[in-house]
Parts: sequence; C-alpha cells; structure tokens
Amino acid sequence: MQPLILLLPTFLLIFSSISISFGVSKAVVCKLNDKDESKVAYTIAVDQSGQGNFTKIQDAIDSIPSGNDQWIRIHARQGIYSEKVVIPPEKPCILLEGESSRFTTITWGDHEQTDTSATFSCFADNFVAKRITFKNSYNHAIGPDYDERTQADASNYMIKQAVAARIYGDKSAFYQCGFMGFQDTLWDVKGRHYFNSCHIEGAVDFIFGYGQSLYEECAINVIAGSLPPQINAGYLTAQGRNSSDDPSGFIFRECLVFGTGQVYLGRAYGPYSRVIFAHTTFNVDVAPQGWDAWMSDFTYAEVNCQGPGSDTSKRVGWEKKLSAVELYQFTKPSFIDQDGWIANQP
Repeated sequence: MQPLILLLPTFLLIFSSISISFGVSKAVVCKLNDKDESKVAYTIAVDQSGQGNFTKIQDAIDSIPSGNDQWIRIHARQGIYSEKVVIPPEKPCILLEGESSRFTTITWGDHEQTDTSATFSCFADNFVAKRITFKNSYNHAIGPDYDERTQADASNYMIKQAVAARIYGDKSAFYQCGFMGFQDTLWDVKGRHYFNSCHIEGAVDFIFGYGQSLYEECAINVIAGSLPPQINAGYLTAQGRNSSDDPSGFIFRECLVFGTGQVYLGRAYGPYSRVIFAHTTFNVDVAPQGWDAWMSDFTYAEVNCQGPGSDTSKRVGWEKKLSAVELYQFTKPSFIDQDGWIANQP
C-alpha cells in the first residue's frame, strides 16, 4: 500500500477545481414563522414503510422549490436509508432531522475520489441537521488482520477516500448527529459551521477541509487501531487555510477524544492551517509530538486539556501557547456567529 501522505496533493487539486464552481452563495435570510415557535413553515415526512410523504430522503429534498426562503423540515423516521443525498445550492433553509442518530442513518459506500464519494452533500446555505447519522460504509470493517489476507482479498480493503458528509454551505449547524467513516469522514469544506453534541468517527484525516467551524461537546472516536500494521498512526484533522487573514479554522471546545490506536491531532492542508483544542479530554494515544506538519506557518494549540493523551511535554516546538484573551476570539460569537445566525435557526 502506498503511504497515505501521497493522497494529499490529489485532494488539493480536487478542491481547487471544485472551488471554482461552488463559490460562497449570496446571503439568504430564512423567513421565520411567527405563529409557530418551531420557526418551521411545514414538515415533510419520510418513512420507508410508506406512511409518510416520501420513502426516500432525496425525493423529499427534490420536492422543495428552488429559491425557497422559509424553513422547511424534512423528518426522516427510523430506518437505514441506503441512498446518496444532495442538497443543491438553490435550496437553502432546510432542516433535516431524524428520530435519533442511533436509529436514523443515511449510508452509502462510494470511494476512490474525494469529490464524488460523499454519502451526503450540502451545497446550500442555512442548513440544519438534527439527530441523524451520515455514514460511508466503505472500509468501515477493516481489521488488524489486514496484512494477513491474500493479495486478492486485500485488494478489496485498500484504504481510500470515502466521505460520509461534505458541507459547502455557509451557516450550517449539526446537533446530535453522527458522522461515520474511515478515511475523510467529514469534509468540512468551507463556510461557517457549528457542530454540537455530535459523534464523529474515523482513522485518517477524518475531519478535514477549509471550513470555519466550531465543534462543541462532540465525541470523537478514533479507530486508528484498525489501520494496517504498516501504518503507524492515524490523523484526526487536516485543516486548510491559505493566508494569515483567512478566517477559517477548526476549533474544538469541551470535546471528548477516545478510541484505539495512535493518532496525530492534525496535519496541514494549507500553509496557515489552524486547529485548536480547548478544554478537551484526550482518552486516546496521541502521538507525543502531537502534530505532523509539512508546510509553513500554522496555528496549532491545546488549551486546558486533560486525559492521558494531553501530555504536551514532547509536542512539536512550534505548537502555539494561547492566552485566555487570545482564545476568546475563537468562541462561538467571535469566531462563527457574529451576526447571530445560530439563534435564528429552528
């Protein structure tokens, strides 16, 4: 198997070509229903047994008119929805909710290319997801006996890019959602995003992209213990930031990182990559140096973290030391919610 780092330039080329087609869309303000405290204009029910408006989630999305400016709820009842789902840029103001991240799952198994493998893709601004899991099933069953397989069998288990969810739209929020994959699980592409009480699982670069995102009280499950023996460690993040005035970055506050195998907290996809862990518990084997960087000027920091993986005595010498004042700029209102968009979502 080729070293995983060889996949990174491919990603950069893919992202560069995609970003030309999908720029940040014009600001959309979703109208609120003053007569309904839920702020939702109407609800579309999806039920695989036929007891709802549709049996597939994509059909429900397709039914929403382009240019919609009211919050519309798609309620997916309990079930495993085996389909690829896309929300196009002209359909903002959608709330997609399941009954529980344990019982409502969208799953698919595409792989090979980052830009085509995603089980779920959202290109629209003003999107909310609650209590639903997005899963890419490819590679999810890899085990430690990888190198003991016959060559013919092993070819079916090559580790490849396999995205569970990719998020392009600005002002996107996820509550109590699951993201499950192995490599490139959550493509946090760009825009302001908020993740609260989510479960995110993977082994290699499994939270990556150019997003300006805050992760609060999330459970992050490292499954690097399932990597083939010749791969020494996994990578939790791969954040891209291309200039010192680029507002993007991944901020983790009060999260729990746990799992198997050794993991680096991050490696860079851009010369100014930015990832900060604050008040986070590391119940996992973090590589002593913490970060694997191969470009130029990064903002990587750990602030008031705890747990067996939080020992910073052997971290890379260029890890940043942030004061309380410096850390404040990465709180919710300062970093992603300057215009109060989170409070105006259903």
